This record gives sequence, structure tokens and C-alpha cells, in this order.
Amino acid sequence: MLDRYYDELEVGTTWRSRGRTITEADIVMFAAFSGDWYPLHTDKEWAAKTQFGQRIAHGLLVLSVCSGLWNIAPGTVVAFYGIDKLRFTAPTFIGDTIHVELEVLAKEDRGPDQGVVTFQLEAKNQRNETVMVATKKILMRRKPA
Repeated sequence: MLDRYYDELEVGTTWRSRGRTITEADIVMFAAFSGDWYPLHTDKEWAAKTQFGQRIAHGLLVLSVCSGLWNIAPGTVVAFYGIDKLRFTAPTFIGDTIHVELEVLAKEDRGPDQGVVTFQLEAKNQRNETVMVATKKILMRRKPA
């Protein structure tokens, strides 16, 4: 979806990414990078006693993986503009394969050569269960003349 320019996107356009499986290594590396060693993510025995029954991925890991699943072409995106209404609606477990579904909700001109696109983002697992939802805004370039 982000392989197009601002003026090539229309409200209502949808897109689905490829999948990516969340691994134990992903969780360990994210914990090391972020410093978030909360036992729900990193302690198998502790997590087994929770309502989830096992370790779950960090919410921010899921968000980060989703960002990497977007098809971004160099030159179309100026910057990540913001995120609203972010919710983690179901756990993501080790071994789950998630994908992203996007819909263009709105466009707002920001001068002659760029604009902000608002996307509805849903991350879904291999059972098509929504695990994360958000409204994401991206500052994008118009197609060069």
C-alpha cells in the first residue's frame, strides 16, 4: 500500500500483507532491545499460570512486526505521522503467524507535494482473529510530475 504515492490512493482502498510467524527468538531479542523482561513474555513457568497459559508477544513487538509487513517503496513515505486508538484485542503467541490488513480511511492535503493518509490497521493471526487494531497516519509524497 505504501508503494504508491499520496495521490494514487483512494479512500476505501484495501490491502493485505504477507504473513510472518512470531518466534521465541523474536520475543527474546525484543526483550533485550527494549529492556522489557516482564515474565508474561519471557518466563515460561510464570506465564503458564496466567489466563493466557503461555508466553505472549509484547504488544509493541506485534506493532513493530506489523510495521515491517507494510510494502513501502522508497520515496513515497515522508514520515510516520502518528497512531491513534491502538488496542491489542487478543494475545499473540509464539508460533502465531500474523498479517496486516489495511484500509484507507481518509486523506488530508498538506501542501502541493504531500498529504497525510489515515489507515485502519488490523493485525490478524492464522485463525483470522484480530490481535491488534489501530488508526495509523502516514505523511506521504505526491507523485512527482
